[in-house]
Amino acid sequence: MQPADLNLFAPSPEHAQIAETVREFTLREVEPQALEHDRAERFNWALFRRAAELGLLGVTIPEAYGGAGLDATAAVQVYEILASSDPGFALSSMAHAILFAHNLAVNGNEEQRRRILPKAVAGKWIGGLCMTEPEVGTDVLSLRTQAKRDDDAWILDGTKTFITNGGIDENTEGDVFLVYAATGERELSTFLVEKGMEGFRLGQKWQDKLGMRSSFTAELVFDGVRVPARNLVGSVGEGTSQMMRNLEVERLTLAAMSVGIAGRCLRVMLEYANERRTFGKPLREHGQIQRYLAETFAEWKAARTYVYDTARRIRLGEVGQRVDADATKLFAAQVGKRAADAAIQVLGGYGYMGEYVVERLWRDAKLIEIGGGTLEAHHKNLAKDLCRDPSQVG
Repeated sequence: MQPADLNLFAPSPEHAQIAETVREFTLREVEPQALEHDRAERFNWALFRRAAELGLLGVTIPEAYGGAGLDATAAVQVYEILASSDPGFALSSMAHAILFAHNLAVNGNEEQRRRILPKAVAGKWIGGLCMTEPEVGTDVLSLRTQAKRDDDAWILDGTKTFITNGGIDENTEGDVFLVYAATGERELSTFLVEKGMEGFRLGQKWQDKLGMRSSFTAELVFDGVRVPARNLVGSVGEGTSQMMRNLEVERLTLAAMSVGIAGRCLRVMLEYANERRTFGKPLREHGQIQRYLAETFAEWKAARTYVYDTARRIRLGEVGQRVDADATKLFAAQVGKRAADAAIQVLGGYGYMGEYVVERLWRDAKLIEIGGGTLEAHHKNLAKDLCRDPSQVG
C-alpha cells in the first residue's frame, strides 16, 4: 500500500466496520434520546446496555474476556462518533470502558480480569474510576483517602467526588470502581471496590451541571470499607504508574470526543449557512460567516488528523507516550469549544436555543478542558517533557 492510499481514520476493514456500526447506532438510538436525557439530567441505562450488545464497551478489551481486542484507533472512532451526538453518554461509556475496564485489563491480575471484565464488557456491571477528592484534584500525590492493611484485607477511608458512573440514579451506586488511595508517604495503590461492601455508599449526586448532564456524576464515600487483599490491583505503591499509564489513552479518547463535537458543530454551521438568507443572499456569502466556516474546518481537520495519527502510533498498556496524549487533548479540547462557540455565533438566536444542538454541545465541550487533566496540567507536562528532550521537535 502506498502512503497516499492509507485511510488514517479507518486503516482496516475491521475499523471501517466498527465505524459504520457506531454511526448507525448513534443515528438511530443515541441521537433521538440525547436532548431528553440532557434536560432530565438522567443516565440512560437501557442505552448503555444496548451499547454493550453491539460490543462498544469492550473495544480494547482482549477477546479472552469478551472484548474485541482492538487498538487505540478503534477506541477513538467510538468516542468521536458518540460525542457528535451525545457527549454525556460518550463520557459515561468511556469512563466505564477505558477508565475502568481497560485500566483493569492492563493493570489487574488474571483472577481479577476473569472475574470482572466479562460482566463489564456485557454491560451487566457499570464501573468507574475514583481519583478526585473534595480537596484534591490534579495534585494526585496529595490524596487523602487512606488504605491500611488489616490481616487479609485493606481498610479504606475517604471520599471521592465528581465520579462519572458513581451511580445509576440517586439511590443506586455503580457496581465496581478502581479506587486510588494512599498506602504510605506520597505512595498510591489501586483497589477494586465493589457494590455491597460494608461502608461503601453513594453520597450526593451532582446536579445542575453546566454540561454532560446525561452522565451521572456523584460523590462516593468509603467509611472503613474492608477490601479483600485479592482486590489490590498490582502491587503496593504501583498506583501512580498505573494511573499515568491509563491517563494516556484516557486523554486520547477525550480528545476524540472533542473532535466529534467540533465535527458536528461544523456540519450544523454549513447546513445553516447554505439555507439561511440575509440581506438578499445566502449566509455563506458573507465574509464574516466564511471566516467561521473556514477556520473551524481547518482546526477540526488538524485536530482529527493529530488524534488519529497519535492513535495509530500509541501502544495500549505501555508508558512513555505522554507528550502526544497531552498535546492532542490540549489542542482538540480547545478546538471543540471554539467550534461550538462559532456555531452558536453563525446560527445567532437559533444557536442559543436548546433544540438546535450546538448550545448543548457548547456546554458539553467545556468539561474536556478540565476533566482528565486541565489545560494547565497539559501545559506543565508538555513544557517539562519537551525541555527535557527537545529532539521531540524533529
